[in-house]
Amino acid sequence: MIDVRLKDGSVLQVEAGSTVADVAKQISMGLYRNAVGGLVDGTVADLRQPLEHDCALEVLTFADDAGKRVFWHTASHILAQAVQHLYPDTKFAIGPAIDGGFYYDFDLEKPFTTEDLEKIEAEMKKIVKAALPLERFELSPDEARELMKDQPYKLELIAEHAGKGEKISFFKQGDFCDLCAGPHLMDTSKVKAIKLTSSTGAYWRGDSDKAMLCRVYGTAFPKASELEAHLTMLEEAKKRDHRKLGKELKLFALMEEGPGFPFFLPKGMELKNTLIDYWRQIHKEAGYVEISTPMILSRTLWERSGHWDHYKDNMYTTVIDEQDYSIKPMNCPGGMLVYKTQPRSYRDLPLRVGELGLVHRHELSGALHGLMRVRCFTQDDAHIFMTPDQIKDEIKGVVQLIDKVYNLFGFTYNIELSTMPEDHIGDEKDWEVATQGLVSAIEEMGRDYSINEGDGAFYGPKLDFHLVDAIGRTWQCGTIQLDMQMPERFELEYTGEDGQKHRPVMIHRVVFGSIERFIGILIEHFAGAFPLWLAPVQVKIIPISDKFHEQAKALESQLAAAGLKVEGDYRSEKMGYKIREAQMEKIPYMLVLGEKEVESGTVSVRSRKGGDLGAMPVADFIAMAEQQIADKALDE
Repeated sequence: MIDVRLKDGSVLQVEAGSTVADVAKQISMGLYRNAVGGLVDGTVADLRQPLEHDCALEVLTFADDAGKRVFWHTASHILAQAVQHLYPDTKFAIGPAIDGGFYYDFDLEKPFTTEDLEKIEAEMKKIVKAALPLERFELSPDEARELMKDQPYKLELIAEHAGKGEKISFFKQGDFCDLCAGPHLMDTSKVKAIKLTSSTGAYWRGDSDKAMLCRVYGTAFPKASELEAHLTMLEEAKKRDHRKLGKELKLFALMEEGPGFPFFLPKGMELKNTLIDYWRQIHKEAGYVEISTPMILSRTLWERSGHWDHYKDNMYTTVIDEQDYSIKPMNCPGGMLVYKTQPRSYRDLPLRVGELGLVHRHELSGALHGLMRVRCFTQDDAHIFMTPDQIKDEIKGVVQLIDKVYNLFGFTYNIELSTMPEDHIGDEKDWEVATQGLVSAIEEMGRDYSINEGDGAFYGPKLDFHLVDAIGRTWQCGTIQLDMQMPERFELEYTGEDGQKHRPVMIHRVVFGSIERFIGILIEHFAGAFPLWLAPVQVKIIPISDKFHEQAKALESQLAAAGLKVEGDYRSEKMGYKIREAQMEKIPYMLVLGEKEVESGTVSVRSRKGGDLGAMPVADFIAMAEQQIADKALDE
């Protein structure tokens, strides 16, 4: 018998060799029917995986993120099998699960049309109805090459694995076989509701020098009602697409001359600067000082930090005076040098140092996506240097700061703890201390968190904050990374109460993550209708006719003097047209000015959300707007 520790902490004794599915059935038949996989000692596994020794087990359902990925990975194989049935000459590349669904890349003579996708979808439903079992088997590299001899992309993948001397994993369902490590569902029948959402071009492995493939995206759910709700959300997401709204609202531009390097337009800069002003305000209140470090630093610095060995493929490099340099992909090494500019005492700690640093990272062209995935961005970094006994309180302080910011914008969020990766630096005992520091702080605050095994930074464990936006999507933004390695590498010191030299501990943390990406998230979260305090244009003045332009311009100056961001619409267009345009521009307030308003010293106020609010003295409107801005209210 072996002991299986379940998610609730209870221990179940089962026969050695029992599968994850057997344990699920023993817990309850309801859980067994809904199970899609298992988390065995933190590793995602098939339901058919045998348990040979004492372990921790969480039975996964579609409600779990890891469970969704097992489900969608199987759906991608069903897609590939359907394509094989309908288009037998196709060459197959890869088909992973992704956020919200799955895709599969195919090499074929002409891209799939909408009509083709409908045929493929119908064939997928036949495969689901057939309830084909998914069976795993292994082959030697030579056997694998023979099996996949007509599939060049699979042969390339096999060649990469062959050098490791390991057998190669495959999954078979009916007449379809794919190179794959899994895990998968037990059979195809659970994938009840399927929708292929689009077909687009994608370079093999995201490399523009390689073949252009046809990528088919899709999603799938256990129930048709869940699929319908998801498709409704996707339609809403299209309306909120930050690339579309960013162009319509004249916030930013993406140009061929700088792929991955966004151009911020005047209104976008108003928005960006408002966020930065807010960032500076709350950090000053929280006891941070601000620095700025160079954008280009020498190779020796990046070797010392470990980035040259662990991150070089994502770094832009150059040569200056015959020496290697890099454009910084992170701010932290520069922050180390700032710490070392003067002797430090325990009385100086904790030292909270913020930096709005412009960083550059090389992303493959196929991965670029508006402001969400770019090649240069402003990271709202901060590094906190502290004594070991200050760790817990400093982590709590950062969590409270992040909580304050996300609540301001109306976000809820989930916290994820990422632990030591295989490609790490430093002693494992230091990692244990650092990880426990994060855990104890978050547990003392009564916050729930999930664990993401092995996904920490190469220098330390981290807490990631995943925002949930207005339509239920999640975005990873804030992070807290506890680091004992960088201070060691850079030989940071402080003089303790005992008069001796000690090594500080440090926290790397961001709140927005990337200001550019956070702006993209805010555009989609608010559907471009920003709250008054954040809006690039807060008030639009609309004179009824040309004869009131002089009074409208005087009103514009009065509102601007009060600190409001205001524009006047002086075009020779009808008032109704101007109001509709201001609504399309998502301006929070429109002030209509005509003879009645001029005579009474009032303005006719229209709210973006509330419609016609009636006539109001100018001073009263200014006071109302100033109060909403001061409160940073979400609604006008």
